[in-house]
Amino acid sequence: MAVISGVLPFVKSQFTLSDASEGWFVSSALIGCIIGVAFSGDLSDRLGRKKMLMLSAILFLLSAIGSALSSGFTLLILARMLGGMGVGVASIVAPLYISEIAPANIRGRLVTFYQLAITAGILVAYLTNSGLLSFSLHYKGDGLAHVLDLILVKEVWRSMLGLGVIPALLFFAGLCFVPESPRWLIQKGKTQEGIAILVKINGTEAAEKDTLQIKNTQNQEKGSYKEVFAPAMRKPLLIGLLLPLFSQFSGINAVIYYGPRILSDAGINITNALLGQIIFGLANFIFTLIAIWKVDKMGRRPLYIVGALGATVCLFFTGVCFYTGATNNIALVVSIILFLACFAFSIGPLKFVIASEIFPTKIRGRAMALSIMTMWVADTIVGQLTPIFLGSIGPAVTFWFFSACCLLSFFVVYKLVPETKGKSLEEVQEIWAGH
Repeated sequence: MAVISGVLPFVKSQFTLSDASEGWFVSSALIGCIIGVAFSGDLSDRLGRKKMLMLSAILFLLSAIGSALSSGFTLLILARMLGGMGVGVASIVAPLYISEIAPANIRGRLVTFYQLAITAGILVAYLTNSGLLSFSLHYKGDGLAHVLDLILVKEVWRSMLGLGVIPALLFFAGLCFVPESPRWLIQKGKTQEGIAILVKINGTEAAEKDTLQIKNTQNQEKGSYKEVFAPAMRKPLLIGLLLPLFSQFSGINAVIYYGPRILSDAGINITNALLGQIIFGLANFIFTLIAIWKVDKMGRRPLYIVGALGATVCLFFTGVCFYTGATNNIALVVSIILFLACFAFSIGPLKFVIASEIFPTKIRGRAMALSIMTMWVADTIVGQLTPIFLGSIGPAVTFWFFSACCLLSFFVVYKLVPETKGKSLEEVQEIWAGH
């Protein structure tokens, strides 16, 4: 998803893309995400979490190969959609799986590791983009085979996308060594298998307590979409829809997808723009560590509230930099870095933490599907509109719009979201029951 920022200038030039076509190239993967989310929530409840994650790895692999070898823009779009489907599946099932195997006292931290892995992947994508671009610019020899010369030198964007083969293979290999979700196994009647995994994770005493809670709540649930929309679930469902919506309209993906373009518009050349993007990725990674450190101590609400207010201020100041023309000094880069910092310890990871905690086990897959579907629909809209906004209303107003969205997310969390730190998934359900 992040590698696209380095690919975009070259694909736009090679295929002579308009602003709308540029947006379609970015958002085509997000359409794939929506498709992946649409089928993975229900299938993860039926077939299990592990099988769906393996499917995700296969989709990543096919997408990387297809993107690197695509003969035209249409095939490139189709390959991007396949990768997007993989992202859609993983974006539901990965945090869901982690929340179901994690002990209550460190669940927030472990789900936040999911976001840390995303920010690490973003940073690696920026580094490989910059490294491959440097190689293509400085390579003077003719010792490469025709295909390698095309992929690594003449059309370097192909290698930027094709490098995704490596993490896809590592992902699939790693999944061979992880167990199925114990909560899913118990729910499907495979109680002994589930208990054995819970014992390994948290000890015999805690496993017995968790198993009893899982069975008690299982007896009270019907596990259908009707249950998702039941009156008792309206508030958690609203939270589960609004948090991912605001996370995308916070402006994060405008920076991730269009960072080099934004920096180029500010007068920075493409090589330095990619280096600037690496700085952004590093900030995003480092400040996610704050969320891991504090999410189970400070709690979800305080982190989110502080981060949302900080993001609001930083985005507003970024808009001021563009409005006043102060884009060639350090203030612009600092304001974007501070926004990424605020996002990384709050809005980014906590939407996954909260959404993975607030729904009952039997409907968690379906409810998470709706939650993550909202995220990718919003992301698609942002991916499509950002280049149009940048070209029409300008970067200043674009960043002020994102600032207003962050302010709205602050009010939503302040009014609606309860604190869930230290509670088991079954105890969180009691909050909605009014106990």
